[in-house]
Amino acid sequence: MIQEIHDQNFDQETNTGVTVVDFRADWCPPCKMMDPILKSLSESDEFQGKVRFTSLNVDHDQEVASRFDVQGIPTFLIKKDGQVVSRLVGARPKPMFAAELKKVLGD
Repeated sequence: MIQEIHDQNFDQETNTGVTVVDFRADWCPPCKMMDPILKSLSESDEFQGKVRFTSLNVDHDQEVASRFDVQGIPTFLIKKDGQVVSRLVGARPKPMFAAELKKVLGD
């Protein structure tokens, strides 16, 4: 499951454990391309219960996007206990995204 978050609850929702934050917009074709990949990863046995998947719409919530200097979308931040440990910009193939998550998890 991918949880929609906003400027108001960003810190609260992303400060514990490993969290993927998808900075996106509804009109963005590469963002839409990533939707099934993120959904599949979020529902996989490999990451379920280990990684939280969140989505932040930059058209509605711009404060967090500017705080993290998001210039292009999609941008993905992977946070571990509140610290950004990885930043990916642009659409990525599922195996590459999964490999990045495994690296963060230490698998």
